[in-house]
Amino acid sequence: MLTTYPEAMTMRDARKVYFETNGFGETGGYDEAWVDFKLGPIPMPFPNTKARVEAVRYHDLHHLLTGYDTDIVGELEISAWELAAGCKSYSAAWVLNLAGATAGMLRAPGRVFAAFVRGRGQQTTYGEDLETVLGMTVGEARRRFTRAAGAARRATLADVLLFAATVATGLVVLLILLVVVVPLVPFGLLAHAARQRRAAPGATP
Repeated sequence: MLTTYPEAMTMRDARKVYFETNGFGETGGYDEAWVDFKLGPIPMPFPNTKARVEAVRYHDLHHLLTGYDTDIVGELEISAWELAAGCKSYSAAWVLNLAGATAGMLRAPGRVFAAFVRGRGQQTTYGEDLETVLGMTVGEARRRFTRAAGAARRATLADVLLFAATVATGLVVLLILLVVVVPLVPFGLLAHAARQRRAAPGATP
């Protein structure tokens, strides 16, 4: 769900609002064994690996900085933005974002390409000291990582060629992910059902 965050608010407090607004719980779901992803109406649970958790701690901050929503299109946009702005050594971010940006060409190609172009002029928080970033105000973090000049960039031929190469690579990654993840879906659905039962009113731990 899209929310605006006052620039005077700390990133830590903004993240709390982000978690509450999106129903992610107090910890953002970082401690869950499975993570839920919906491919349209189809739930696609998959293991919440350590590498994914390490990456998503930064990924969540990028929603606060960029303004991209947490709906399907927003996640596809932020995948393209992160790829262009740099995922550094976070392998899970590279893999999931390559798949997301490529899937975005089927759902919202114009918006996904625009996010990629924007990211080419901006910077992710990947690799930064997380506590330092959380201690910044939203305004300070946006000025450092998502400077206005990046948002105003116009697409160049280099952007088009790099994006085409990114999508081509992402197609391979997406196919591999589908082969790996689809067999795990039944197990993920069972885990999801168990989690729903535990969260139901009156349920015992």
